[in-house]
Amino acid sequence: MKALLVYSSCDGQTKAIVETIAQELQGQAQVSLYNINEMPEINLNDYDGVLLGASIRYGHFSKAFKSFVERNCDTLNGMPTAFVSVNLIARKAEKRSPQTNGYTRKYLLSTRWKPSICGVFAGALRYPRYGWLDRVMIQLIMRMSGGETDSSKEIEYTDWEQVRRFGHDFARLIGASGA
Repeated sequence: MKALLVYSSCDGQTKAIVETIAQELQGQAQVSLYNINEMPEINLNDYDGVLLGASIRYGHFSKAFKSFVERNCDTLNGMPTAFVSVNLIARKAEKRSPQTNGYTRKYLLSTRWKPSICGVFAGALRYPRYGWLDRVMIQLIMRMSGGETDSSKEIEYTDWEQVRRFGHDFARLIGASGA
């Protein structure tokens, strides 16, 4: 089995999540892992399944992610695919499903792509790593949503067990041996 995993990450948490899923596939599938901004030209039909991971920044997925999906929508809809949505709203357990996470739900309703499975994961808050403007904007967003505003903190909200379970689900979806 061959799996293509592609991510669009602002601060590295989506990359870490997709890398963890790739580790779950080791020994079950041949994995190709790419940053969407550094991806070579490839034929998606060479793969048994495709997983796309994307993070939210200021309420939007990246243009590169949305463009990739639009360009490849017909191919993606003709094969097993998974979508991994990463955002800080998912730090709340009740916001970790495609139906309850506003960003994910809105995107899925707006795209022609219909992923076979979708996972919503909490990201990480890295205040000390942000530039001044990002720090202030994210503090404002967190204040409005009842989150952490102490700019000296770094908090990882990701539920890694949830990520590993999703990796197993993706392996089963593409028919990876041993899954």
